Amino acid sequence: MGGCIASDKITVEGLPVGFMYREEPEEGWDSGWRFLSGTETEDYIDDSENSGIYDVNTIANYDRAIIPHLNLPNGTELERIEGTDDFQPLPPEE
Repeated sequence: MGGCIASDKITVEGLPVGFMYREEPEEGWDSGWRFLSGTETEDYIDDSENSGIYDVNTIANYDRAIIPHLNLPNGTELERIEGTDDFQPLPPEE
């Protein structure tokens, strides 16, 4: 599947994935997936020390609920439905 970027809130603090999106890959290793818990502030996200590059499989081992969505195309934005293992598309921005 390739690599991804994930927040330390998931990989260090153990929070579940709350928000996932896929953008155009940056390099050959990159799947385009980005995983956040949904609790990160803008300042937290802006600090590159608070995230890392991982194999997508590693993040799937942290949170198996992401697996059904991993083949969705670039431009996908999903948020977890609170209290479940289900994700829903984010509404379009106006």
